[in-house]
Amino acid sequence: MRLVTVAHGTRKTSGNVIAAELTALAADRLGVEAVCSYVELSEPLFADVVAGSGEPTVVVPLLLSTGFHIRTDLPSMAEGAGGPLTLGRPFGPHRQVARAQAARLLEAGAEPGSRVVLVAAGSSDELATRDQERAAELLAEEWGGEVEVATLTARGRRPAEVVRDGDAVSPYLLSPGYFADKAAGQAREAGAGVVADVLGTHPLLVDLLCSRFTALRSAAR
Repeated sequence: MRLVTVAHGTRKTSGNVIAAELTALAADRLGVEAVCSYVELSEPLFADVVAGSGEPTVVVPLLLSTGFHIRTDLPSMAEGAGGPLTLGRPFGPHRQVARAQAARLLEAGAEPGSRVVLVAAGSSDELATRDQERAAELLAEEWGGEVEVATLTARGRRPAEVVRDGDAVSPYLLSPGYFADKAAGQAREAGAGVVADVLGTHPLLVDLLCSRFTALRSAAR
């Protein structure tokens, strides 16, 4: 059974590389065939990958919140699969993701327990808002301090409304790209003292990807 991951996709090559590297690291550990795909803006597209093979497939979305892609796009694309397909839930919120965020904050020089603003891309979906709030709760537990949520688009408050002078900012983003640049820029303009890196290929995310695949494969069998 093969692993297919699906990330959002970005026009920034380095952003797409992160998803591909994360997928390759998990595939190497699991000893399975794997393909990294994207919803849009980069190839291979998820719809093409699943339609082009009759092989049993486990799909792990590398998307951090529920939203239109999770609720509508991916299920619709999965209907065109050429073989048996098991579609997993979003990658976050999850405690492993929160632990990786905490590690990125420490790497950036944030003081443990200091106030943090989690900055997400944003969505018009109410379930995405719920997921972002849960992600902040998990990060607060791991970090041992207050965590507030800001978004860059759609529902929610913007970084300028939430970030205080000296705050640490944790981008709730997997890869560099448009939203990562926007999050860092707006956070610094609002007075952030520290802006952590995106999640990237943190080992805790490789662990999570492997465990997701293993659980979905067992359920499919």
